[in-house]
Amino acid sequence: MVLPAQILALVLALQAGSAVASPPDRVSTAEAEFQNELDRLCQIYRFPGATAAFILPDGQYRGFATGYADRELAVSMRPDSLQLAGSVGKTFTSAVMLSLAQDGTVSLDDKVAKWLARERWIWRLPNHSDITIRMLLNHSTGIPDHVQDERFISAIRSRIRRNPDFRFKPAELVEFVLDKDALFAPGRGYTYSDTNYILAGLIIERASGSSYYGELVRRFLTPLQLSLTGPADRRGLPSLAPGYVGGSNPFGIPRKTVSRAMLVVNPINEWTGGGLVSNPQDLVRWAKALYEGKALKKPYLDDLLGSLAPRRKGEPGYGLGVDIERTELGPSYGHDGWFPGYRTKMAYFADHRMAVAIQVNTDEEVDTTRCVLSLARTLLGKRVR
Repeated sequence: MVLPAQILALVLALQAGSAVASPPDRVSTAEAEFQNELDRLCQIYRFPGATAAFILPDGQYRGFATGYADRELAVSMRPDSLQLAGSVGKTFTSAVMLSLAQDGTVSLDDKVAKWLARERWIWRLPNHSDITIRMLLNHSTGIPDHVQDERFISAIRSRIRRNPDFRFKPAELVEFVLDKDALFAPGRGYTYSDTNYILAGLIIERASGSSYYGELVRRFLTPLQLSLTGPADRRGLPSLAPGYVGGSNPFGIPRKTVSRAMLVVNPINEWTGGGLVSNPQDLVRWAKALYEGKALKKPYLDDLLGSLAPRRKGEPGYGLGVDIERTELGPSYGHDGWFPGYRTKMAYFADHRMAVAIQVNTDEEVDTTRCVLSLARTLLGKRVR
């Protein structure tokens, strides 16, 4: 494929990891190509709308939008529209814990029971005596996932009909896995479990003496000026695009997630398992800072990327709140997220020192990993497969 001279120059700068700022005309050309590809993905996957963003090696970033934020009212999606980020929030939970470890407040190898010994239920938690904070963050505890428990699903389904504002206390979420058999011995396997991150949130609050969201804002959102990211701790979230729930919906949530400017379910029930409203412009800046080792003052990438849970050969790696994947563009670090009505994908491409993120306002089967790769290939001037 013959590339325009401007795109070719940008590609060479990206592939060389150049720290030199990209001239505005090159960035403008890249913007047009990126927008065209986002529009094409909207047509292919037929999602209502999406926001997306990229950040270049020199730190320049741009936000984009396509389709509708509200299909019924014909409200267009905006580049700064907010959506629920789902489990991408785990990258922030893990970072707060790493920050506490750098302060000397906790050790990643502290036993969970050390911090939660006051809880009457701690002795009923699977593998309670041997699991560590590090194991919580890389999902190697053997603790089942409360989100998959039929009693949890039934409780959500029945309660949102009576009171959409209802909220579980974090300890009540943990109760769904108490007295269950462990899935494997501590540190000897991998099973993704939101319960691990609820327990991590309880430890963060116990160790810091503050709320998790307060620590998140103080340690990361304010210093990094992530103004499009915040706690999903109530039903009324300004600038939130409505989400569209797919047909497979065990929680009984209405097709459209926003009614009269209010979510139809309280997002606080996700808490430290996700628990954020965000936008790709913030997510690409977060990814670049986090995975280039700049989000904290002291070195931390060995812990973040090196604390891998045991996985089967060929499976992606999982560190401390980070998916480590092999792609045709080299290794990528990031996370995906799901919340009823929303999907999110954030990826940092280490070989190119750039990040791409996308959010779509439906939880239907949209391959956000493929979307991010397609957008990244376009940015690099590679042929879309």
